[in-house]
Amino acid sequence: MSGPIVDLSFPHAWQAEILPRRPAILPVQHYVYPREVEEIERGALEVLVRADEPERAHGCADLAERHESGRDFSRAESAEANLGAFAPARESTGFRPYGNKVKDQGALVPEANAESLILPQPFLASCAVGFLDPIVPTGIWSCPNPREICTVSGGYAYLIDSTAPERFSMVPFRPVLDVCAAVDAGLLLFVGHHSILAWGKEGQAWQSEKLSDEGVTITGIESGMLRGIGWKMMTDKEAPFAIDLQTGMRLK
Repeated sequence: MSGPIVDLSFPHAWQAEILPRRPAILPVQHYVYPREVEEIERGALEVLVRADEPERAHGCADLAERHESGRDFSRAESAEANLGAFAPARESTGFRPYGNKVKDQGALVPEANAESLILPQPFLASCAVGFLDPIVPTGIWSCPNPREICTVSGGYAYLIDSTAPERFSMVPFRPVLDVCAAVDAGLLLFVGHHSILAWGKEGQAWQSEKLSDEGVTITGIESGMLRGIGWKMMTDKEAPFAIDLQTGMRLK
């Protein structure tokens, strides 16, 4: 791949910038993913992230809900909700601050009203690279949950809560070979060597059965159905499959 991918197909309530390298002066909040800090020695995707202020985040969430309900919204409304975005988690699977540089997020001022919120502070996400092979993806994706950001670093995929960066999940595929936004279905799809995992607004929605002995390709998504092909070792041929996007069950 020529460079990092930036896919903002879903409405999002954060701003993010992929940095060319780790800054010499680190921000107050610095998080390393995953927990095993030693993995960072192979390199990392450095992403500066800031959650939107509550008013803007609320508007972005409204857009996501309206999209799910099938109601139309204008490009102007979408742009306004995501205003200020740079071009570019459920339960934590592990977290370890790097260099003890993690401090509290911006919070409500004691006895303050909604108009006196402290703006969220940006944080640096150092996402350990999985594989250096250019065939695996690297980049950032918006998620069905507007407050989550998906970062993929050399095929290692992390889903981070932008409002509480210590909460994150890591997709179990090593590596993720492709990421696909199925916006109408409200799913972010992760393709591995043998199966597909779907991530929804509330976290992992489903993981398919084994679809291939080596390599899965999505060929199309329509009418609530995902179509693809997988290679079968016994026949040494690629075989088509179809999956119900709502349940993850194989249809044929």
